[in-house]
Amino acid sequence: MVGKVAVTAIPDPVDEVVELVSALIRFDTSNTGEPETTKGEADCALWVAAQLQEVGYDTEYIESGAPGRGNVFARLNGSDPARGALLIHGHLDVVPAEAADWSVHPFSGAVEDGYVWGRGAVDMKDMVGMMIAVARHLKQAGIVPPRDLVFAFVADEEAGGEYGAHWLVENRPDLFEGVTEAIGEVGGFSLTVPRRDGGERRLYLIETAEKGLCWMRLRATGRAGHGSMINDENAVTAVAEAVARLGRHQFPMVVTEAVAQFLTAVSEETGYAIDVDSPDLEGMIEKLGPMARILNATLRDTATPTMLRAGYKANVIPATAEAVLDCRVLPGRQAAFEAEVDELIGPNVTREWITNLQPVETTFDGDLVEAMNASLLACDPEARTVPYMMSGGTDAKAFVQLGIRCFGFTPLRLPPDLDFAALFHGVDERVPVDALKFGTRVLHHFLTHC
Repeated sequence: MVGKVAVTAIPDPVDEVVELVSALIRFDTSNTGEPETTKGEADCALWVAAQLQEVGYDTEYIESGAPGRGNVFARLNGSDPARGALLIHGHLDVVPAEAADWSVHPFSGAVEDGYVWGRGAVDMKDMVGMMIAVARHLKQAGIVPPRDLVFAFVADEEAGGEYGAHWLVENRPDLFEGVTEAIGEVGGFSLTVPRRDGGERRLYLIETAEKGLCWMRLRATGRAGHGSMINDENAVTAVAEAVARLGRHQFPMVVTEAVAQFLTAVSEETGYAIDVDSPDLEGMIEKLGPMARILNATLRDTATPTMLRAGYKANVIPATAEAVLDCRVLPGRQAAFEAEVDELIGPNVTREWITNLQPVETTFDGDLVEAMNASLLACDPEARTVPYMMSGGTDAKAFVQLGIRCFGFTPLRLPPDLDFAALFHGVDERVPVDALKFGTRVLHHFLTHC
C-alpha cells in the first residue's frame, strides 16, 4: 500500500499578521538619534530575514553606515520584467518609550482588548508585519505578481535616515534597480465622516505629499561674564528672544493641491462646505475632529522650538547659547521660509541646518492609484480614496532622489472613534487587530493587481 503524501497547508497571511506584529514589537529597536545608544535594529532585521528565508526568499542584509544599523532587502520577480518594479518599504526602528507611562509594557507586543499594543504598533511595525505576511504567502503559494516587488526593511527612519534610507540610496543604489514607484507609511488608513444623508462614509487617505523636514540650530555669541553684572551682550537672552519670536510666529497659509482635493472630498461627502479661501479655514477644519490636528499642520510652515542649551553654572553668563527647532516646510516654500526665519531671528543670531530634507509631492492619478482604489473597494465597498499631505516626514524623502514616485499606503480600517493621529509616538500606542487583518487583505490584493 502506498502511503499518502502529507500536504502542508499554506498559511493565510491574515492568520499570521497579528503574531508577526507582536513579535516585531518585542524587539526593542529604540532610536535615540545617537548610533552608540540606538539598539535592536540588527537583531530585528536578521529575524525579518529569517522569516523570508524560511519560505524561499534570497535576502540581503546590509549594515548602513554604522555597526548594528541593519537593513534587509528581498525581491520577488513579476510576470512582466519590462514594467518598473514597486518598492514596498518599512522601517524597523521606533522612538523611545518610557515604560512607567504605559498601561502595558511598550515592548511587550501584548494582544489585549482587540488591539496589539506597544511602541511601533502604528509607526510602523504594523506595516512591516503586513509586508512579511503577504510576502511569505506570495512565495509559498507560488503567486507571480504583475511586476517585480522589492521588499525593504530599513533602519534609522526616526532620526532622519542618515544610517538607513539615505545611506542606502547613496551607497547601494543597485538595491533599487528598476524601481519606479514605492509605497510606505502613513497613508491608506480610514477616516469616517458623517454623510449628508445621515449615514457614514469611510475615506481612505493616500499620502501624496509631505512637508520638508528641517531641523535648525540657532546660535548666539555674546560676552561672557559674572551673573551679578549687567550684560547687554548676553547670548542666552539673544537666543531666547529669537526662539520666542519663531515659536509664536504664524507663517502664511498655503493650500496645496493635495489638501484642496482632500477638503473637497470631505465637503462632498458631508455637505459641510469648506471654503479653502476662507480666512477662518483652520476654524472650519477644527470641526472635523481628531484629523484637524494633522490637517491644520499642513496649511502652514512651522518652526517649533524643541531644545535649548546654554551655560554651566548659575552665576556665569556663557559666551554662547544654542537652540534647536523642528521646522516643517511646505512644497515650494523653502526660499520664502528661510527669508522669513532670517528676518525673525535678527542679525545677532546665526542658523544652520542639522537636517534639511526636501518636501515630497506627487499627483493623485495613474495606474498605481487606481490599483490602491480597487484593492480598498475589494475589501470595503464603501471606501473612497482621497489624497492628503502628511505634516511629518518618511523615508520617501530618500527614495525620491532616485526618481521613484512615492505614496503613503499602509491600509487600515479604523474604528470611527479612534484618535489615530494621537497614537504616533504617543503613550499606549496600539493598532486594532481587525485593522491589521483588513490591511493584510488589502495589501495582498494590491500587490497581486498593481
